[in-house]
Amino acid sequence: MAAKLNLDKLDLQIIDAMMTTAEISYAELGKKLFVSGGTIHVRIKKLQEYHIVKGTRLNVDLKLLGYDITAFVGIYLEKSSLYDAVAKDLMNIPEIVRLNYITGNYSMFIEIVCKDITQLRKVLHDDLQKIKGIERTETFISLEEGFSRNVPVVDRE
Repeated sequence: MAAKLNLDKLDLQIIDAMMTTAEISYAELGKKLFVSGGTIHVRIKKLQEYHIVKGTRLNVDLKLLGYDITAFVGIYLEKSSLYDAVAKDLMNIPEIVRLNYITGNYSMFIEIVCKDITQLRKVLHDDLQKIKGIERTETFISLEEGFSRNVPVVDRE
């Protein structure tokens, strides 16, 4: 990124407010932050250009849609130099919702969401184990998610 990030308190307040309630209108957010809706619009565009804001997403309760299994998988690579190739292959498995390159015992850590144990078995056996460069895996099934949240980007006073 060529441009130097030049974020001020208003930018951080906008990010913080929209992480909490993304459906808030620019006009409503402007009133809350004592600026015009147009100012909010311009600031959001700038944050998108900096790739700080990467679109908006619905926060969906997947369990209500029948996705009952969340699993975390530690992946051991044959060589760490294979990370990019393996990550590219993992990207083609739709049940994998998160990938992290990590330190520690594993090379990579992924999160998988499936409708049932049969689908998870298919992902683990048919999809993951066939990727060249993966030496072995270790799977952890989540029993419950206690919470999920964003980190605050402005100081709470």
